[in-house]
Amino acid sequence: MTRPGTTSSERLARLLNLVPYLLARPGVEVAQAAADLGATEAQVRDDLELLWVCGLPGYGPGDLIDMAFDGDRVTITYDAGIDRPLRLRPDEATALVVALRMLAETPGIAQRDAILRALAKIESAAGDVADAPIAVQSPDGGSADDRLATVRAAVDRGRALRITYYTATRDESTERVIDPMRVIVVADRSYVEAWCRRAGAVRLFKIDRIDALTELDEPAAPPPQAQSSVVDEQVFRPSHELPSITIRIGRGDRWITEYYPVESVDEITPEEWLVTLRVSDLDWARRFVLGLGPGVDVIAPKELAESVRGAVLEALAAYA
Repeated sequence: MTRPGTTSSERLARLLNLVPYLLARPGVEVAQAAADLGATEAQVRDDLELLWVCGLPGYGPGDLIDMAFDGDRVTITYDAGIDRPLRLRPDEATALVVALRMLAETPGIAQRDAILRALAKIESAAGDVADAPIAVQSPDGGSADDRLATVRAAVDRGRALRITYYTATRDESTERVIDPMRVIVVADRSYVEAWCRRAGAVRLFKIDRIDALTELDEPAAPPPQAQSSVVDEQVFRPSHELPSITIRIGRGDRWITEYYPVESVDEITPEEWLVTLRVSDLDWARRFVLGLGPGVDVIAPKELAESVRGAVLEALAAYA
């Protein structure tokens, strides 16, 4: 059974509003809270279940948000300090400054002004910590905007490019020569569509995964069969030629159905879903499943299950 829901960003915004809302309205009915927050009653109940495991580092008794229910009414009995202003430690402030500077350097990012305003506020509040020489650069010394400008210039001049490109699905970097065709922006991400001489096909390359690039003297010369593809919000397009995997997930991993194009979601129990999706290759799928943690079981294919099991045993042996 496929269950409709909101995106993770929408849910996060609702969760951040939910605790202050409940603190101000002890004993409010769940249905009333849903109406006030612009959500369904089922969504609010799911959010309340998630809040049970949210709280302060340590995440033991006395650290987590606690609630009391009286029929359909709910009251926050312990807010885990969410009603107090956040105080950042020096290491936390530095991490935020670095992350925001990196985000501001991302080509094609939307609402850059809002990011810069947030960065300025944090730098002001952090004081001397934010004055440390923190520079966000690409490995070749240029910023993400510099790489995007270089690629755009190559497209305008009709020049080929030599790039070092990181491929996440294989976790490797390769050097290749490409014939750029156009630069596109999809969901705030910049790509160059080009004929890849190494692959012998048209490929989309994410600008922020280009580690180094050099414009060549030779002209870009895509062959006649190099045709631009139709690109929309979903860059990765699952097809029946790609391998299919089926995994069993718990409540805490349901977010993957919002971030990845899945073929089916079947509810086994209220706590377990069976999810089937297409992947670019099984090596990427192995790293994907391992990153989800122990609450995920591989149902199919057998090859992936054995690969994940082998990686887990190897990790345990290393600890031993």
